[in-house]
Amino acid sequence: MNRLLSSMTLPLATVLLPASALAAPVVLTATLTGAAETAGGDADGAGTFRAEADPDSGDFCYKLTGDKIAKPTMAHVHTGAAGADGPPLATIDVTGPKDDECVAMEPAKIKDIVANPAGYYVNIHTADYPKGALRGQLAKQ
Repeated sequence: MNRLLSSMTLPLATVLLPASALAAPVVLTATLTGAAETAGGDADGAGTFRAEADPDSGDFCYKLTGDKIAKPTMAHVHTGAAGADGPPLATIDVTGPKDDECVAMEPAKIKDIVANPAGYYVNIHTADYPKGALRGQLAKQ
């Protein structure tokens, strides 16, 4: 009888394991300020960033806001620790507080961000501040 139960539960465990082994998206946040820009950003500006990053699927869904700045010309997720500039990893849009967007990223890039969020930042560029009006380092929530 024990052998029968053991042989019946093994296939069930095998079927259930992959679904339970999937990782949940990781929440990343940042508070953006002009002072955080290495070239000096918009001192009056402020912004927020919140993303759900899924290292398994490559989905990177986010909300990005920028207040008290000129019209954004572009925004990025960059590689770079606090105080250091780095290359853009992904181009994103300023969504505002009510909307969100998703971009596809290589799962390996998301895994790198999740492993070391402080090594990445988000910034918003404007015509007045082409190197960046606002910047914020990523952190896991």
